[in-house]
Amino acid sequence: MRILVQRVKSASVAVEGRTISQIGPGLVALVGVHEYDREEDLKVCCRKLLAAKLWPNDNGAQWRHGVKQKDLELLCVSQFTLYGTLSKKNQPDYKLSMKAITAEIMYNQFLHLLGESYDHEKISDGKFGAMMDVELVNDGPVTILIESEVEPPKSNRANGVDGIESSN
Repeated sequence: MRILVQRVKSASVAVEGRTISQIGPGLVALVGVHEYDREEDLKVCCRKLLAAKLWPNDNGAQWRHGVKQKDLELLCVSQFTLYGTLSKKNQPDYKLSMKAITAEIMYNQFLHLLGESYDHEKISDGKFGAMMDVELVNDGPVTILIESEVEPPKSNRANGVDGIESSN
């Protein structure tokens, strides 16, 4: 899983010209799901996102408080292009991104984990799979990349079939 996090003063998401989500001060999290991501990746990234110390404390010491400590809002936006690469012809290739149906399930699980770990009313999101207009006012700007370790599924190379364990 890959999350591009931006500290913001405000942010909003519109679909077809209509604002569907907006937040005040907090974080915008562009969320990409890798084709090999599992539930553990969601949990790791949820913890990292909510614990990221991107604000000063009350004494002005930088990088001491996270979104939860500051009681701020979080706007998540699904972003399969975070796993995009460019081909030799400079065309985008998104084969590392999880396929849409499974990615939507994983993305919604991630939102659920965030809501369990923080105040679900402070968490907003865009619309999965839609063309969205995302507006934000950067604070800083502060931008951080959060990633989980991608591990391909186990394979049984002896019989040439990926992902199938031998019963021998």
